[in-house]
Amino acid sequence: MRKNSELFTLTYGALVTQLCKDYENDEEVNKQLDKMGYNIGVRLIEDFLARSSIGRCQDFRETADVIAKVAFKMYLGTTPSVTNWSPAGDEFSLILENNPLVDFVELPDNHNTLIYSNLLCGVLRGALEMVQMAVDVRFVQDTLRGDNVTEIRMKFIKRIEENLPAGDE
Repeated sequence: MRKNSELFTLTYGALVTQLCKDYENDEEVNKQLDKMGYNIGVRLIEDFLARSSIGRCQDFRETADVIAKVAFKMYLGTTPSVTNWSPAGDEFSLILENNPLVDFVELPDNHNTLIYSNLLCGVLRGALEMVQMAVDVRFVQDTLRGDNVTEIRMKFIKRIEENLPAGDE
């Protein structure tokens, strides 16, 4: 497993490097990483549901636990902590002590607004949308920028109603 994760990390690094060459600014690269992640998440959710045998989560707290304890462990080999819940229970943080995507990475000085692991935000957004959950996902802290931890903030926006064709209800 370690060799696979190192290969993925290095391949991801090459992808980000190419995007930095293809786009003029970090904001565009961040958008592209989010978009790519979203497309991965839309497809990855089926694999996740099949491999994990997890049914529909009852609430956002259960969703947070499944993301941290099952999904991150399954695909990235790490388990972030779920913390900083909002009083309304509609927002929380995933704290990654160890982000495997940033192994071997140092951001160049001219890319100080690059959100290197932004692909993860897109993956989470895309996967949750496929299970009828609209969320806002963004990086709040990043060890690549000198923060002590990597923090991804997730906010529940709304439950997406399934649009069934007339007569299929």
